[in-house]
Amino acid sequence: MVYCFLADGFEELEAIAPIDILRRADVDVITVGVTGEVINGRHGIKVTADCTIDSIELTDGLEGIILPGGLPGATNLEESTAVQKAIDFTAENGKLVCAICAAPQILGHKGLLRGREAIAYPGFEKELEGAHISSSYVAVDGNFITAKGAGVAAEFGLEIVAALKSREASDKIRSAIQCI
Repeated sequence: MVYCFLADGFEELEAIAPIDILRRADVDVITVGVTGEVINGRHGIKVTADCTIDSIELTDGLEGIILPGGLPGATNLEESTAVQKAIDFTAENGKLVCAICAAPQILGHKGLLRGREAIAYPGFEKELEGAHISSSYVAVDGNFITAKGAGVAAEFGLEIVAALKSREASDKIRSAIQCI
């Protein structure tokens, strides 16, 4: 199971594309409303979450988390104590920690990217404290996957599938959705 945290102001494409791709790979993705059950995206798209933050469980069945970017979405995620606990749990237990656009700054502020290859939206690299800034659009380093922004949301999702399932599963979806 993977939690995708949604907070008001999230970048819709950075959440929906990875969710769609993961579900195509038969990964159980649960959308979690951090700021309520209905979350307002940055561009006015409202999404009804599968559950709210107060009902999540941090157990061994959790395979990873996704932190979409967008502002103020990423700021709202960072200000959530429950999201912070989920990040700590996944990082401490070697589970997948995925963040895109402005959201990698949350991991940087926690010191989780020190010595790791990582990337964020241009201008946010300085927030990735101690990270080796990648020249790639999507950076994979151990159980951390970071990505630059909305334009690489599908690639971000495909890398998550590769990490959770296999490169073959990722490539099969890449071909099916005609992603170059």
